[in-house]
Amino acid sequence: MGKRANLEKKTELRTHSPQETKKLAFRLSPLLYPRDVISLTGDLGAGKTCFVQGLAKGLGIKRKVTSPTFVIIREYKGKLPVYHFDLYRLSLEELEDLGYEEYLFGDGVSVIEWGEKIYSLLSGDFLEIELKRTLKEKERKIKIVPHGVSWVERVKRWFNADTGF
Repeated sequence: MGKRANLEKKTELRTHSPQETKKLAFRLSPLLYPRDVISLTGDLGAGKTCFVQGLAKGLGIKRKVTSPTFVIIREYKGKLPVYHFDLYRLSLEELEDLGYEEYLFGDGVSVIEWGEKIYSLLSGDFLEIELKRTLKEKERKIKIVPHGVSWVERVKRWFNADTGF
């Protein structure tokens, strides 16, 4: 895994395989609470769904996690419910018609692929994770941006000495 991140100065790291990306997300899962929102950004194929797979595994979800591109949202039951959104093909009006508030303010964790499309609808308390492909096929550059005091503290705990980062 990449070098240990010093989040006071650096919020970027690299993973070198899909397994490392999943492991990174897996290690975030114990720090999650109901009503948490995680925005995943990045190009097609950047690893957003891969990240959700690791997160879901960490929350005890046994079901296969797949991209909700054509169904817009998938719900998974685990230690906390996971509401996995894909906003790639969705407008704000369509999102409102879905009743997104029931998910964001419900009893689970909302993980939103293409979340940058709805930043104006989010409270000031969410975690932004940007995934980018690099010149190396399986390597990903991951930028982590905590929004809100609770996320700043949790991101620090996510990258403590025990995580291997």
